[in-house]
Amino acid sequence: MSEGESADSPFSGVGARVVPFPAAHKPAPPPQVSFHRDELRVILNLYGRMVAAGEWRDYTIDFTREKAVFAIHRRTSERPLFRIEKDPRLARRQGAYAVVAETGRILKRGHDLAQVLKVLETPLRVVS
Repeated sequence: MSEGESADSPFSGVGARVVPFPAAHKPAPPPQVSFHRDELRVILNLYGRMVAAGEWRDYTIDFTREKAVFAIHRRTSERPLFRIEKDPRLARRQGAYAVVAETGRILKRGHDLAQVLKVLETPLRVVS
């Protein structure tokens, strides 16, 4: 017995070793869904144009295991006007991208983000 150990210590004795608890093999959790650089570039280009037009003021981004959401707000304290959602589970069926209105109605869904975002573009006006 060494100087620092007492007789009633559970680690006293010749063969006392700490054995690590066996790790149970469990599958790795699925990675969270996020927007890639090119997708964010397309979204933020539209967002910048709409901010310059004075229609939008704020945005939030949320990444979960199921979907990535870019929410557009008129004011910070309000509910989002629109949500741009990326859901990879729907990629083969209806398309991974969707634009959802404040009421929850899906305005457009598809496989190409640029085409889906055209629903948010404001039409050009003639200025005289």
